[in-house]
Amino acid sequence: MKILKYIALALGLVLTLGPFYWMMVGATNPSGAILSVPPNLILGSYLGENFKNLMNSVDIWRSLFNSVIITGAFTIFAGLFSAAAGYAFAKFKFRGRNVLFAVFLMSMMIPYQALIIPQFELFAKLGLLNTYSAVVLPQLAYPFAIFLMRQSMQSIPDSIIESARIDGCGEYRTFFQISLPMMLPAIGAMSIFLFTHQWNNFLWPLVALVTEDMYTLPILLSILAGQDNLDYGQLMLAATISVIPIFVIFLFLQRYFIAGIVGGAVKG
Repeated sequence: MKILKYIALALGLVLTLGPFYWMMVGATNPSGAILSVPPNLILGSYLGENFKNLMNSVDIWRSLFNSVIITGAFTIFAGLFSAAAGYAFAKFKFRGRNVLFAVFLMSMMIPYQALIIPQFELFAKLGLLNTYSAVVLPQLAYPFAIFLMRQSMQSIPDSIIESARIDGCGEYRTFFQISLPMMLPAIGAMSIFLFTHQWNNFLWPLVALVTEDMYTLPILLSILAGQDNLDYGQLMLAATISVIPIFVIFLFLQRYFIAGIVGGAVKG
């Protein structure tokens, strides 16, 4: 029985990591070798040439910089707002709290495509199109992140919050110095979700960002994939560069990930 489990786990590992390995192999081989039959699964020596061709085709470093700035700002501010909203929903008693929270969660059911046109008109009137703010601001109140933080905040005993208030702590100090440090696993899990969501965000940045110097990596990848003379080596190298930050963030925060997800499921 154990052998079957190990075989299933090994198969799952191959299916999960196989595409990433093939992508890295493609980044080190010429375009023609990537689609060869049988497939080439050995790292090549064409990485430097692919990198040179990629630099001549697009400004990937500028797009990488744009993605880092936009995703970093979004993760920080959306994380802070989500934690504050989750704290309010979990620890403040006010009339209609549950109804308001249910209505807020229902907003997740609205297709994002239905919001594109009014959102575009709003930011056009504000003069914010083709700016970092146009991509960062629309989803700062991210429903899933607020839900996760609200569920996690409920695991904090009310007696701790009440004791802090009795001792003279203001709400800001109670939130930042008592509640947030106790929520580090949930914050780590939330940060991974927010970072991954914004890093891979394609549709709205494609609409809101006009000039090439403001493009993010997903838009740049779509440009490379849409070229008439498609160079798979360049495309695989650009894709490899785009996934490295996600791996780094996940490895850095992985110890918080499982604990945060489990913690969010403790109380409903």
